[in-house]
This record gives sequence, C-alpha cells and structure tokens, in this order.
Amino acid sequence: MFPVRAPLLALLVSVALCQYYDYDYQPVSMLGPSGPNCNQECECPINFPSAMYCDSRKLKFVPFVPTGIKYLYLQNNQIEEIKAGVFDNVTAELRWLVLDNNQITNGKIAKGTIDKLTALEKLFFSYNNLTEPVIPPSKSLDELKMMHNKLSKFPSGLLTDKENLTSINLQHNQLTSDAIAGAFKGPKKLLSLDVSHNKLKKLPAGVPSSLEILYADYNDIDGVGAGYLNKLPALQYLRISHNKLVDSGLPAGVFNATSLVELDLSFNKLQSIPEINEKLEQLYLQANEINKFDLTSFCKHVTSTSFSNLRHLRLDANNITHNSMPSDYVNCLRVATDIMFE
Repeated sequence: MFPVRAPLLALLVSVALCQYYDYDYQPVSMLGPSGPNCNQECECPINFPSAMYCDSRKLKFVPFVPTGIKYLYLQNNQIEEIKAGVFDNVTAELRWLVLDNNQITNGKIAKGTIDKLTALEKLFFSYNNLTEPVIPPSKSLDELKMMHNKLSKFPSGLLTDKENLTSINLQHNQLTSDAIAGAFKGPKKLLSLDVSHNKLKKLPAGVPSSLEILYADYNDIDGVGAGYLNKLPALQYLRISHNKLVDSGLPAGVFNATSLVELDLSFNKLQSIPEINEKLEQLYLQANEINKFDLTSFCKHVTSTSFSNLRHLRLDANNITHNSMPSDYVNCLRVATDIMFE
C-alpha cells in the first residue's frame, strides 16, 4: 500500500491509457474498520492507519487532518474550499494528497495549507477549476497531475527545487507556449511530460535532458525547431498527433534521433515522410496528406547490418497506396511486421 517509484514501462502505460486514478487506491471496505485517530467525516482503516479516506462523501470542505496521516483521499466530492489549519498536524507527514473531481478554485485555497506541505510526494489535482498551478514546497514531490482544469499560465520558477519530480500531467487545460516558457527547467529527473489538449504553438522549451516521454497531441503546433531532439538524448516516446504540422515546419533530420522508439505524427498536414533514425520502431503517419513514399526517409544505406528497425508503420488515410512503395523496400524495412495503407 505504500508508494513506490514506477519504472518507465509502468509510467508509459499509465500515461498512454490516461489512467487518471492510478494511485494505489483500494476501497476502504477491504481494509477493515476505522480506527480512532480519524476525522468523523472520513475513515482511517486499522489495517492502514496512516491513510484517511474521505472520497465520494459530498464534502464541501477539506476536513481537519489528524496527526499520523500520510495518505489523504479526497476525490469525487463537491469541495470548493481548502480552509486554513486543515493540514496543520501533517505539514511534515503528508505524502499523498488526492483532490481529483472537485470544484476547487485558486482563490479558495487558504494560505498555510498546501503551501506548508513539506513532505508531499504526489499531488493529484485534476478535474477542478484551477487557473494556475498549486505547488507545495516539498522537495520530495515526484508526481504532479493537474489535468482537466482551466490553467492558463504556469510561471517559471515554480518547479526550480523539484529535483525528484519525474512525472507531470497537464493535459486538457488552456496553456499556451508563452504561458509555459521556462516552466519545466527545474526538475532534473523528469521522465514524463504530457501537455496534450492545450493551445501550444510549439513543443515546450527548456525541458530537462532526462525526459523520456513527451506527449503534445491536440495542440496548434505547426513545426519543430532544428536541434530540438538533440537536447533530449533520452527521449523515447514523442507524440505530436492532431496538430498542424507541415513539411516546411520540419527542418531536415529533425526526427533523426537515435533514442526514439515511438513517433506519432498522425492527423497533421504533412505531404512527405520525414527522415527518421534507423532505430525507430513505431511510426504513425495516418491522416496526413502524404503523396509519395521515399525510402531514404527510412534508410540512407542498406547493407546486411544496416537497415531500418521499424516494426509498425501507419500510412492509412493519405494519398499513397501499397503500390507506391519501391520494390526494394523489403531490404530496408525487413523487420516491419505491419505496414498499413488502408
């Protein structure tokens, strides 16, 4: 029942499937009767006395949290306000705070509450009415989720000392490229960043070189700056689907990065297949305007040891068919098991 750092595969599955409630949660009924050290509005199972379950109880306010509580579940309520004093007994103890699916606004978060939580590791604040991020002072924070809010700005410097932060989820907000300029420079161990469903015109700038997963689907991005991926030597999964990418916005070789495993450029306005590295395994280009199949996009030179490692390639809903492929494609794409044209 205690939080552990997830490996990259588990992190990827969580992000890819949009599992908003992937914290370690079990129904309180499975954990035994409530113990004495608990707010009367909630339950604190004797088999897990450091957790307080206050979820799905039609609460309007965050209840007072007693000493000893490390894991606080407040999701699925009608909470509008966090009053001063509710966390006074656990400022140095609380590890997890789950506030998803409530009605909280920035103006209703009293000073001396979240801004005093010095040991918090996970903050889940999705499906609320926040217009700007709420960041605790804890240097132990490793996971931050603020999806489905009304965030329109993310001031630089908020994450400066968050050296243990590995995952940030900000999808379904109103963030622009200017609004997040410099926002992600602090976390030196960041592995995953999801800024899908916002109003970005370019990929986030200044992200740390540790990043392995970057999702920016459903934005207004029309290009990628030259050398962008050179600054992200660990990046394995890049998704920019449902944007406005055009050929002129992609400098030659911009996606030719040895670290990339998966690249999703589907549902854009590309007319040609961009150059990729031979180590790429998954390429999604469906629903573009591609009208030619250039084998040099996949292989510059083909030998017994030099060929594309691409396994899955989607080209359906474009202006080409299987007949557009040159006859010698089998030498370049020799390990491909799935090439889709329709």
